[in-house]
Amino acid sequence: MIEGALASDDTRYLAEALRALGLRLEVDEAHGRIAVEGHGGKIPAKSAELFVGNAGTAMRFLAGMLMLSQGRFRLDGSPRMRERPMGGLLEALVSLGVDARSERGNGCPPVTIDTQASGPAVGGETEVPATISSQFVSALLMPAPLLPRGLTIRLSGSPVARPFITMTLRMMAQWNALSHQPDPATIVIPGAQSYAPQSYRVEPDATAATYFWATAALVGGRVEVSGLSRESVQGDVAFAGVLEQMGAQVKWGPDFIAVSREGRALRGVDVAMDTMPDTVATLAAIASFAESPTRIRGVGFIRHHESDRLRALATELRRLGGDVEEFDDGLLIRPAALHGASVETYEDHRIAMAFSLVGLKIEGVRIKNPGCVAKTFPDFFTRLASLAA
Repeated sequence: MIEGALASDDTRYLAEALRALGLRLEVDEAHGRIAVEGHGGKIPAKSAELFVGNAGTAMRFLAGMLMLSQGRFRLDGSPRMRERPMGGLLEALVSLGVDARSERGNGCPPVTIDTQASGPAVGGETEVPATISSQFVSALLMPAPLLPRGLTIRLSGSPVARPFITMTLRMMAQWNALSHQPDPATIVIPGAQSYAPQSYRVEPDATAATYFWATAALVGGRVEVSGLSRESVQGDVAFAGVLEQMGAQVKWGPDFIAVSREGRALRGVDVAMDTMPDTVATLAAIASFAESPTRIRGVGFIRHHESDRLRALATELRRLGGDVEEFDDGLLIRPAALHGASVETYEDHRIAMAFSLVGLKIEGVRIKNPGCVAKTFPDFFTRLASLAA
């Protein structure tokens, strides 16, 4: 039983895909509960057409999970999903004996996974390029304990968003799946393990919390988010530390993180955000209001997220009167007097939520296609309005 589950488009797409694979789920969105009936590491369905919208996490995790199958499966998504890279994950699956291919031969969805002849993978050793997405690694880690021979994953290149890999391993351990790392570039998962059924309460979404912490830093007041702490499994709690560097006051409690600001203006920061890439848009949205420039580094890979986020952020900040330089790996944002404008969101939930913060300081900011926040946070605007109330 999962408690505190998010009711969002991404969650619904994944739940429907799992049902199409023959798994039984009971979803109670009103109370945030999802009951999943396991099948001992086996996938009942022998074929399925799986559609995941723009849910990149679901696309990659399902592709990895299907190494446990015996059948033929097709995974597809929205037009933007068809532009998002899968090549590194598909190559790793092929090296493990899985017929996994991009239909158009470009390393992007639609993807077919065919294990009719080979049967479920047995495990072994593979190399994964971790410079594009940590999800390639997590997608292989989760089914690995169920493989007869287990799995040794060697990470090529400097992994991006490493805290998400760490979070995956920590959560696997909570279900009694063992792993170890003989060195930073190698993860070893012994085989023939099993996951222990249990009830699990999901932490509050730390990435979603950043918009509210940033609100307090931007306009004053105090915002406290309960259920998170320095010990959270989510690396994005570190964003509160970025706000602290900018001059906000942060209280790190045992079961809460609170942000407030009084007095002087925010300072700009120079920060590598490769460990918390989903918070880049939040920082970019408030950076123009700081009294000195902000340099965001090390996040070139977010050009492959729901939008080319660096290009989108630079374009929309300029539309609002911002002073922005765009680099291959990040942005330089100088202080500027912003003005109202209609902000394009590129069907990207994080662009929509981040630029809403600008509207707290500047009149006339209009967010186009606000419904795109339903991907991960359907009631975002209601929650944001509640702060003013």
